[in-house]
Amino acid sequence: MATDIEGTPVEPLALAKKAPKRMTCAVTGKERPRRDLVQLEELRPSLAERIKADHPGLAPDALISRAELARYRTLYVEELLKAEHGELTELDRQVAESLVTHETLAENTDEEFEDRRTLGERLSDRLASFGGSWTFIILFGVTLAVWVAFNLVVPAFVRFDSFPFILLNLLLSCLAAIQAPVIMMSQKRQEAKDRLRSRNDYRVNLKAELEIRHLHEKMDHLISRQWQRLAEIQQMQLEIRQETTRGGRRP
Repeated sequence: MATDIEGTPVEPLALAKKAPKRMTCAVTGKERPRRDLVQLEELRPSLAERIKADHPGLAPDALISRAELARYRTLYVEELLKAEHGELTELDRQVAESLVTHETLAENTDEEFEDRRTLGERLSDRLASFGGSWTFIILFGVTLAVWVAFNLVVPAFVRFDSFPFILLNLLLSCLAAIQAPVIMMSQKRQEAKDRLRSRNDYRVNLKAELEIRHLHEKMDHLISRQWQRLAEIQQMQLEIRQETTRGGRRP
């Protein structure tokens, strides 16, 4: 049972009631509620070492506010990305911030791209989609066959485009001249959609990689602490056993 300064026994419940509700953050020196503070020894070793680099005198049981922990997590991730990739890009900063704020980075890029298209872009996409379909090929072939057959079979005074079909060649040239820029515009928008999708994939993959790495560090830290506690418990059991053995040998 615990005792106070004068040696009087104190119940654990009384000690819990006397525990201060507000304590001081070891980094900022400001008082914070106890529930908003975390001990330094409970953090991952890599993050704890990063905090100790700025504050070398921190004890293992030092308390740090969650706001400062979020700031140091951001700094740690940014420094880690900078060390691996060299220059820190805007995408890397977004990933570092999302790790702290627990923000979801996955987005539906197709819906976002569709919402930004203008009327002309939608029309060109539909024309390009129709021009690259079997429906267009079949209709185009049937039209050519009917055009040529009509101007070969009917009497000469009824024909509107006799052989060598100069009007047909002119229409085909105009169709090709219009269709080519429409297809190029659609391809440019498809490339922009692919770039947007690749940026989103890069952010999601990078965040997943960092989360897995942090998870491994947490597991290693928990396992090492668990082994340490088991060793302490085993040592206490050995001491109790030795004391019991000595007490049994006394006359």
